[in-house]
Amino acid sequence: MRPWATLLGTLCALGCCGCGIGPGAAPSAIHLLVTREFGSARVSGPAAPKLAGQETVMSLLMRNYRVSTRFGGGFVQSIDGLSGGQQAGEPVDWFFYVNGVEAQKGAADTDVHAGDHVWWDRHDWSQTEDVPAVVGSFPEPFLNGLEGKRYPVRIECEHVSSAACTTINRRLTALGVPAAIAAPGAPGGTDTISVLVGAWPNIEGYPPARGLAEGPRQDGVYATFAAHGHTLTVLDQNGKPVRTLAGSAGLIAATRQGEEAPAWIITGTDEAGLDLAAHAFDAATLGGHFAVALTPSGAIPLPQVGA
Repeated sequence: MRPWATLLGTLCALGCCGCGIGPGAAPSAIHLLVTREFGSARVSGPAAPKLAGQETVMSLLMRNYRVSTRFGGGFVQSIDGLSGGQQAGEPVDWFFYVNGVEAQKGAADTDVHAGDHVWWDRHDWSQTEDVPAVVGSFPEPFLNGLEGKRYPVRIECEHVSSAACTTINRRLTALGVPAAIAAPGAPGGTDTISVLVGAWPNIEGYPPARGLAEGPRQDGVYATFAAHGHTLTVLDQNGKPVRTLAGSAGLIAATRQGEEAPAWIITGTDEAGLDLAAHAFDAATLGGHFAVALTPSGAIPLPQVGA
């Protein structure tokens, strides 16, 4: 979320920044991850987060890390001594995601629900203040949804009988996540998580893929396809090209429009690249990354940091 949106709100005004919001039972199976530079380095913390009753994202963070604030206690300045501000002449700040989605509310106003994956990351926001969704909390948001509500899932496949479509469906089924299968662009509600699956030249005109051609300022994804769709360019945190992947290459990314359910994109420069992406649809490959490009040699976290 935008840096200013980490304001603690009314809880800090009442002096309750570090406490839970009530005496209710603590939510179960909570994951708390703190990283820097788009997930490229982890900030050490407890193996399992400490909880005390019902928590907010802010109270959970303050219970498990040393947190300093500014602007009268309304803004996260540092976590365990790692501060926001400027780095190499570019702005850096702390952002948080719940189940892979950038929150629409401040951390003190966002409740933690059972199974939630809460992720704080400090990164350069010179290219965009908004990375609306990330893939690194997989299997969230498919498993537990958002704000305690599990969402229906629809796989939108260029070819519904393709190997890539079948692979994605099997992976979700193995997680206990039922999914409908439809063609791209099929009518659906804004409360359905969509997974768009297809080779890039065939899906680029469908939402949510359209923004990928315009770089991170449009949808928060640090990669772009060439106009013909047969090469994928990997970008660094400054939005500059680092490497162009020719031949078969894949991409797994996520994005979101407004308050709609998030959308994932599983694509590739060709069918072989698409299959690489489909087979990388797992926690081992995606964990802790904002997005991932795939080559026959392995996965490339996006953006490329320090390249």
